[in-house]
Amino acid sequence: MFFAVSMNVLEKKFLEQIRERRLVEHGDRVLVAVSGGPDSMAMLSLFCAVKPLLHCDLAVAHCNFQLRGAESDADESFVRDHSLVLGLECFVERFDTLRFAAEWKKSVEETARILRYTFFEQVMQEWGFNRIATGHHVNDNAETILFNLFRGVSLPGLRGIRARNGKIIRPMLLLHKAEIAVYLMEKGIASRMDASNIANDYDRNFIRNRVIPLIEERFPHKLLPSLRRLSEQAGELEEFLELYFENLCEREPGLSLTEGQLEVRALQRLTVFEQKELFKRALRDMEAPVDAQALQKLVDLLASQPGKMVMAGRQLRVLRKGASLCFVREV
Repeated sequence: MFFAVSMNVLEKKFLEQIRERRLVEHGDRVLVAVSGGPDSMAMLSLFCAVKPLLHCDLAVAHCNFQLRGAESDADESFVRDHSLVLGLECFVERFDTLRFAAEWKKSVEETARILRYTFFEQVMQEWGFNRIATGHHVNDNAETILFNLFRGVSLPGLRGIRARNGKIIRPMLLLHKAEIAVYLMEKGIASRMDASNIANDYDRNFIRNRVIPLIEERFPHKLLPSLRRLSEQAGELEEFLELYFENLCEREPGLSLTEGQLEVRALQRLTVFEQKELFKRALRDMEAPVDAQALQKLVDLLASQPGKMVMAGRQLRVLRKGASLCFVREV
């Protein structure tokens, strides 16, 4: 593999990961999500370094969630100015995040995530980009796996963050936060610090700032590699299960959600694990939350008498009616 002489170790590693995972192809138009923080600023610099070898187009996307007043506006100005220096177009959107969170009855974190990716998709469609790159790294993946574990997800849910999810790519997923920090210092790249990331009010922040450092102090250099292996194995399991249940639904009628219904007898012939996996898919199709409590309710419903009803989330009723389970979304 040929590398430009000016590329340093991390830039070479970044390029290798992109090529090995085929995250960016010749001629792709990549929208780089830049908050102004250390991770996204490093990713932008890395992309600029390898762009001549990838033969791709780059632009920047920034979200101003207006959650920190003047600080949020300063982040926006910082990203705009840096993009201008690099000669890259910068797409910016401002959001009244707190208002949307109240209207949607969602957490600020979840609301910001929805707004962020909706904005990215709009820019991509309007301006012809076919990839959106985010700056998640090894430490973020470990944080996500632990967060999902504490929420009580199933084994496939421990996959963590995917290097590719549709148009979304995470080219820094095998890079460590420490080496990213060294890279920024060596390159003299400035970044913005979001003070809200330091506070432990949010669960993710508590895991990042308290839980992970405590485990690493007790078991040095063990946690991140172990969680990475777990993530890879969970990903392999998820791929196997997707194929298995696709074939199962093709063989056995009544196991795929059709006109909002599943057949009770077809489900009763399966193991509890299979039942729960099919219920997960049905809940996702109905855009309902998937959690252990809702899945157990549905399993119990299979053993109940016709006419019984349970709620799966706030707006989804599931009724055992005759030989079917009927999924009805309330308006």
